Order: sequence, then structure tokens, then C-alpha cells
Amino acid sequence: MSSYPNYLCEQFYEFCQANGDLRIERTANGEVIIMPPAFSDTGNRNFNIAAQLGYWTEQDGTGIGFDSSTGFTLPNGAMRSPDASWIELERWNALTDSQKASFAPICPSFVIELRSLSVGVARRRHRLIKLQEKMQEYIDNGASLGWLIDRQNRKVYIYRPNREVEILDNPEAVSGNPELPGFILRMSKIW
Repeated sequence: MSSYPNYLCEQFYEFCQANGDLRIERTANGEVIIMPPAFSDTGNRNFNIAAQLGYWTEQDGTGIGFDSSTGFTLPNGAMRSPDASWIELERWNALTDSQKASFAPICPSFVIELRSLSVGVARRRHRLIKLQEKMQEYIDNGASLGWLIDRQNRKVYIYRPNREVEILDNPEAVSGNPELPGFILRMSKIW
């Protein structure tokens, strides 16, 4: 599990509780990252992603979905909050009620990160690199599938364990097969 002493995890939890209006993550080395709220346009795209994942989750019935406000404590100690995520019911139900009521100590099976539009070329390049590192962190901590959606360049980076990153250029849809059988993310409302 986490490499952090319990008191540091408790302090971080209390900090998040006291600052509930902020979007906060923690890296594996303890760096606290405070993120601004999503711009309205990005929030709409996140909503469309979550809606499509939510619809499939309800139809499929084998897992549970989460939106961008959910934080998870990864095995390396990082607390991350993907834009959308999904976990098999069997794995989720193995957690205690108190674990579920906090930053659950589990890495989602499937994660989506949406690269928001930002100002400045250097900042955009830096943000893409950070998101690529974050996607690899999910995979290294147990995710079986991850999608990084880069709206600026109309690319989708697909991450899987022990495989090279697959890059789709301007796809109309992205398939979750075989990890999420039947899940198709239609990109028309995402781009």
C-alpha cells in the first residue's frame, strides 16, 4: 500500500477537507499539487466523457464509474484524481466502507485524462509531458487501460501494461476492448 506514514496521510486528508473547493493531488514523493478548476469548455468535455462512461457502466454492470472529483490513493502513495475512471465491482467491493469513504486505496482499472486547452506553447508542452507521466503512473500502479485525450492535437494516447503507447490521430471513436468490452467513446462531443 501507501509508502506514507499514517499521520501524513491523515494530514493530507484533513488539508483536503479544509479546502474542499480546491482540486488537489499529491505525487508519490509528497508534492501537493493544487489545480485550478476546469475551464467551462473543458468541464463540458469532461461531462460528456463521464456521461458516456456512465451509460456503458450501467449497461455493463460489472464495475463502478467515477467522475473527476474523485481521489484515489495509489499503491505508490500518490493521491490522484483522473477525469473519469472505472473499477471492477469485485475489486471495489473488496474495500472496507471506511476505505471507500476516503481517498480509496486503489488504482482504478481504467482512467481517462483530458488535456485542457491552455495558453502558451511552453506551458502546453510541459502539461502534456506531466499528463504522460501521470498516465504511466496509473499503469505502473495497476491500471489495465488508460486514455490521454489531447484535444489540441486531436490525438488519443492509449496506455496498457507492458506495451508501447498507442497513438490514434483524430479518431471518430475509441474502443475499450478488450479491457472494457463494448465501451466506445464517441469523440464528436469531446473534440
